[in-house]
Amino acid sequence: MKMKNGFDNDIIVGIDIGSENIFCSIGSIENENNNVKLLGLGIAPVLDSFKKGAITNRNNLIEQLEIAVTAAETMADKKVDSAYMTITGDHIRCMNTQGAIALNRNKANGTISNDPISQRDINKVLELTQGIALPPDRDILHTIPQEFIVDTLEKIDNPIGLSGRRLEGHVHLVTASTSGMENLIESAEELGININGLVFKPLASAIPTLTKDEMKLGVSLIDIGSTTTSIAVFSEGAVRHSAVIPVGSSSITNDIAVMLRISIEEAEKIKIKYASAKASLSSQKLEFEVPNSEDNQMISENELSQYVEARMEEIFQLALNEIKRAGIDNDLTYGVVLTGGGSQLRNIVALANDLLDMPIRLGRPINHLLGNKDFADEPVHSTILGLLLWPLFSNEQKNIQYSTLTFFENIKRMFKNFF
Repeated sequence: MKMKNGFDNDIIVGIDIGSENIFCSIGSIENENNNVKLLGLGIAPVLDSFKKGAITNRNNLIEQLEIAVTAAETMADKKVDSAYMTITGDHIRCMNTQGAIALNRNKANGTISNDPISQRDINKVLELTQGIALPPDRDILHTIPQEFIVDTLEKIDNPIGLSGRRLEGHVHLVTASTSGMENLIESAEELGININGLVFKPLASAIPTLTKDEMKLGVSLIDIGSTTTSIAVFSEGAVRHSAVIPVGSSSITNDIAVMLRISIEEAEKIKIKYASAKASLSSQKLEFEVPNSEDNQMISENELSQYVEARMEEIFQLALNEIKRAGIDNDLTYGVVLTGGGSQLRNIVALANDLLDMPIRLGRPINHLLGNKDFADEPVHSTILGLLLWPLFSNEQKNIQYSTLTFFENIKRMFKNFF
């Protein structure tokens, strides 16, 4: 996989390919305050060329990607030659691992030294955490440090300079299909765009939507896309669990199309205009005519919403199962933050409150962003704007980056120091 690190002239570009739309964003870094100013945003429909994180029609995808990139370039008056790109899909697998090394060092004269922990020691530990057996078609996408332990001292963010006999590191690994990553990168390269890094979708979404306190005291991010829903659970400032479930908001559209025997396009319009995630909050009296029905069939908003609620209950139950796998669902002080295009369904927060029995809020991209207010400040924009913020931590941490990890894998330090 061909990737280049860094960004040029304080310009950052993000590309988010979903099952419904392709987004391209261009931003500039405001060096004085570590904010990013949105300069351009381009959107193009996917046209059935990408589904559940996999390319299904490469030529069409490249054509639509070029449309989105060109639109962003025109608005920003900038040329795109490199970008960060999201990745998701049911091929993503995540796990927690750990590694440890002895710190006692034998000197040439036969004595044993107890020098302070160095970056080299940290790199060794992180290399050991990656020492897991992976199938030949799978690679590590992110290695996200959770905490370090020096002897009996736990929950250390940065152990450099400390002394001890044993250094242990706990990390969260995100792995992905090798061919899935390569196909995304090569599609962008067809347009002359080098990929700085691939970023797991919920991690990008978390940056502009979650607060420092939320990640510290416990929160789950549920990013509802068109064909997948991504989950990331944070506690003590680190990712504790993440996953992708292969169902999203397009399932609601499909249900409506089948129920009313109408096209997917008409079903999507009806979902946006009439559907409520919680049926009891919809009107039984408000009726609308089913498009192209022979007998002028009418259906109430409430009847429609009952089908919508059933599908949303399924999505939330699957998401809750993943949250519980983190083993800290009772310690999620801030509950759940909903984001992604699917989270814009009417009354979705009310339904989530009932089903998940924890605090719920809608996540909008607000942190460290300029120029997106009233333009790109809806949950659907969280991921694409999060990509613009992704590389900022490299300036703050350029002297202590983990040399064994690629640039875009060092997300933990961003979460610890970004805010």
